Amino acid sequence: MYQAATDKMQVQRLLRRVVVLFLAMLLAFPSMAAGQLSTYLQKVQPEEIFPGATRFGEVTGDPPIAPVFRGDSLLGYAYLNSDVTSSVGYSGKPIHIVVGIDPTGVVRGLKLVDHKEPIVLIGIPEAKVVASVNALIGKDLGRVSAGTDRPPQVDIVSGATVTVLVMGDSIVRSAVKLIRSNRLGADAAAQTGSSNQFRKVDPDKTDTSDWETLIGNGSVRSLRLTVGEVSEAFRQAGQSGAAGRPETHGPGDRFIDLYIAPVSVPAIGRSLLGDARYEQMRAKLKSGEEAIVVAGDGAYSFKGSGYVRGGIFDRIELLQDGQGLRFRDRYHTRLPALAAPGAPRLREIALFVVPAEFGFDVTAPWELQLLVQRSAGARDKAVLPYNLGYTLPDDYVTVVAAPSPSPKVEPSVADQATPAEPLNEGQPLWIKMWDMNRVTVAVTIAAVLVLTLIFFFQDWLVKRPALFAWVRRGYLLFTLVWLGWYANAQLSVVNVLTFFNALVTGFHWEFFLSAPLVFLLWGSIAAALLFWGRGPFCGWLCPFGALQELTNNVAQWLKVPQVRVPWGLHERLWPIKYIIFLGLFGLSFYSLALAEMFSEVEPFKTAIILKFAREWPFVLFALTVLAAGLFIERFYCRYMCPLGAALAIPGRIRMFEWLKRWPECGSPCQRCAKECPVQSIHPEGGINVNECIYCMHCQELYHDDQRCPHMIQVRLKREKFMALSTPVSRGEVPAKTAVTHKGVPIRKPEPAPENPV
Repeated sequence: MYQAATDKMQVQRLLRRVVVLFLAMLLAFPSMAAGQLSTYLQKVQPEEIFPGATRFGEVTGDPPIAPVFRGDSLLGYAYLNSDVTSSVGYSGKPIHIVVGIDPTGVVRGLKLVDHKEPIVLIGIPEAKVVASVNALIGKDLGRVSAGTDRPPQVDIVSGATVTVLVMGDSIVRSAVKLIRSNRLGADAAAQTGSSNQFRKVDPDKTDTSDWETLIGNGSVRSLRLTVGEVSEAFRQAGQSGAAGRPETHGPGDRFIDLYIAPVSVPAIGRSLLGDARYEQMRAKLKSGEEAIVVAGDGAYSFKGSGYVRGGIFDRIELLQDGQGLRFRDRYHTRLPALAAPGAPRLREIALFVVPAEFGFDVTAPWELQLLVQRSAGARDKAVLPYNLGYTLPDDYVTVVAAPSPSPKVEPSVADQATPAEPLNEGQPLWIKMWDMNRVTVAVTIAAVLVLTLIFFFQDWLVKRPALFAWVRRGYLLFTLVWLGWYANAQLSVVNVLTFFNALVTGFHWEFFLSAPLVFLLWGSIAAALLFWGRGPFCGWLCPFGALQELTNNVAQWLKVPQVRVPWGLHERLWPIKYIIFLGLFGLSFYSLALAEMFSEVEPFKTAIILKFAREWPFVLFALTVLAAGLFIERFYCRYMCPLGAALAIPGRIRMFEWLKRWPECGSPCQRCAKECPVQSIHPEGGINVNECIYCMHCQELYHDDQRCPHMIQVRLKREKFMALSTPVSRGEVPAKTAVTHKGVPIRKPEPAPENPV
């Protein structure tokens, strides 16, 4: 009993210590946040965020802010955007920006101090992203807070749309929150009038209507644009490059028909969703949440692809009362169709939940901003905003006495919370993506089937060297031009790293199915690994590999001298690519964004995806690798490619041996080993399938009775047998077979004896 009592006392002491420690952490949290701002301010010079500033004052408050001074004169305040509102970007980690704002609410300066965004993944320099966000400097967010002006937009950077939109939104939202809290002074505070009445949705209004009625009474609002109208708008905005790149060739073609409606309003929701789906939605909505439907049809998708990669819908934004909300995929449910009688069949229908933290008032006017993005050059993107306004019709509203006002709360940690389970979804996005890419999918499937036939009937093909040469070069040209430069279906080691990261963090097929060509190629390669190893991809389906081989063929045609790497050096160089892959693989578990950054060791993006339209260091690296390949065929594939190494490792599980060898191969014959383009044949005659690209050159030699010593012997024996079995005419005797191969004596035919009289 004494021992039990002692154990109980120890447990109680331990629990008390845990509680005290927990309370201490809670009490210390504001100071921890203040410490984070103080830490980042050490990386910032005062004049970087305030022209003429000389020092920062003491960090105070929650969220923490620091006064900025010129001497003893207060210029404004500095704060960290991530302390005030959510700033989670593409990487899933917050983007930290120190913002300088004056007492009137004007942004005076910005400094990006820390991020985990893989913005250099496709060669976009950080300075370009920062420059786009700097468009907010000088904007009066006090007017935005008061509802006088709309939230300003950042300049879109092609390839980093999600990143820059998150940065811009977090700056605007955090500034508006601070302004409304009166932390910056009375000059910036939003002046709002008071009223003893307010509008609310009438819960008794539940009558349903058909589509025509909903459109006619303003329950559903629409924006309709043609391709020609959008092109003309780009032209008037001075974006002639974007104006000349329409989505379709017909100016009168539908660009987008966009429809919006608040379906948390009972009558509208029951009409558009149907009773069953509406009740299901209401059961899942949390207190304070609202829901809207956004639907569209036409050549332009309001969803885009940003939310597939980064979870953020980068083409639409909900605007109300000076605040903006970009929806994340966790607030999104796909709908198969609208239930209202007479409703059109639309390509995209999305149900979005507006989180309670945004403070959305469905009875007040709001807008949905559509960002129209169009390519304006090799890498440039032009953007036009279109705003579709909405005001709930009075028929759905009742006026009641106003309760005590409550401040608007910005989403912070709640933005990252797991939402309620999604509604029963309609057609998945990946099916729509496949449907939108039917032609390219069909061409890719046909190309894979053709390659499969080439591999299965390789013996018949390699016995016809001239035909095989045309087939191989034609296929490589198709891979480079169509699959690579046109369809941008260049696989990367990043795909491998992302796949394994998804297995660890949570695998979802939809993420990978949303890129049809990449999925098709990876599926084909996975099957091919069982039959032929890495060869089908590395030797036939890799656009950069095709570029290397074709340029080397041109170099050989121009008599450029070819360098044969000594075998001892060669077998010590090929492990380099395995070391690179293992380094990237290990790094990806620490930071996938950092691993993606270092994956720039692949020149694929520069040479294939961006077609050399990139900063000069990347172009120089790609050209250097290709130049080395002019002298050493497939130099990069042999010694540096981490993707080839990644495929070679599982390629060892192949189930069949398709490459044939003769007993003489390696000893004494060395012809195949000397002629292998990538030196994957050992001097002893064995083929290293980990290094083989399956060009089938050795199989050509295997069947060639003019070059392969074994086949020459077979041919000579056949000719001798045929000569001996040929009937002899009168007056002639059989000639002894003349053997001309090395090591075999040559005997001349004996003359026939004279015919006696």
